[in-house]
Amino acid sequence: MVPAPAKPAIPNWTGFYLGSEIGYLNMDTNFPGIDGDDPIAGFTAGYDYDFGSFVLGTAVDYDWTSLNLTPAVQAENILRVKVRGGVKMGRGLAYATGGYTNLDTNIVGDVDGYFIGGGYDYMVGDHLTIGGELLYHDYDNFTGTPVGAEATTLAVRTVFKF
Repeated sequence: MVPAPAKPAIPNWTGFYLGSEIGYLNMDTNFPGIDGDDPIAGFTAGYDYDFGSFVLGTAVDYDWTSLNLTPAVQAENILRVKVRGGVKMGRGLAYATGGYTNLDTNIVGDVDGYFIGGGYDYMVGDHLTIGGELLYHDYDNFTGTPVGAEATTLAVRTVFKF
């Protein structure tokens, strides 16, 4: 009698993680002619808890960019504090995310906002995941001005789980 093939192990997502991301930023403002796109790169750190078929977690992302919105104004970095929840799909995790974001510029100062989006992570090994994430950001008024912005980021991520 031939034994049945072993079922692939479904990974446990519980634990801390640290990783890097690289991607693309597109930003539009409500002021004519102030918009643009640029590469982004940064890091992510967080903690997930595995509830069986559902995963819930928190994270902090920090991305650098050098997006020229005008000849004098440059977007320099984006900070995100996020909550994410998702459904396990074999070795993958499809998730929705959202939270607080802060955009910093070289001259105008910084602005707070929110973001929402989603992503997919795939556990390549016991401690390594790769994935992608698409996020929409909304920023109201830059330091008391009537200028607000909407940004979209698309990033590829590599994460080491502890």
